[in-house]
Amino acid sequence: MALAIKVNEETFTPRQQAVLTAALDLLVENGDGLTMTAVARRASCSKETLYKWFGDREGLLTATVQWQAAKVRMPYVDRSHLSTKALRASLEQFARDLLTTIIGEVSITLNRTAITHAAQEKDDLGHIVLENGPMAVRRRLKPILEAARDARLLRFASSEEAYRTFYGLVVRDVQIRLLLGDKALTQSNVEANIEADVKVATDQFLALYGAKANP
Repeated sequence: MALAIKVNEETFTPRQQAVLTAALDLLVENGDGLTMTAVARRASCSKETLYKWFGDREGLLTATVQWQAAKVRMPYVDRSHLSTKALRASLEQFARDLLTTIIGEVSITLNRTAITHAAQEKDDLGHIVLENGPMAVRRRLKPILEAARDARLLRFASSEEAYRTFYGLVVRDVQIRLLLGDKALTQSNVEANIEADVKVATDQFLALYGAKANP
């Protein structure tokens, strides 16, 4: 039986995707200055349409974060034919998408803005980003890890612990350094090393949790 991780709230029509892309662009340009009026103007649609689709500004922010997080694609595996090769491919895809997404200007801006809002208790943007970004991404990979455990390809007591380990191996200190504006780390030099970093992180994870590594 195939195992597809599907998050319904991340399914948007092409027109809605265009609106959410416009909202992301505005966030990068203006940070806090995201209004329904500005998004409607940028996306060439009416505010009434935005309210119909997303409810209010918070709903629009939630959908925008979901759309950004959806760039980390949902791994797909077949439980009946799950192999080490297929598992490695799924892990590498996830790691590649995750790194590519978090180093982008949109993610950096979203996280910086959310951190500022959380510190000021300004609104719910911090919770929105946490729940629909990192938490949503986590919910996608954990079933894959559990399927691999059921297939006796991985060994772990807690899928949460296994996920956090893999996430840490992939992200390392890259995200925090970018958020803090480390001049020695740029998007281009991270991009240049993504493939190597993905393979190293996957190798390390399988060395820790692979069934052969844990007789």
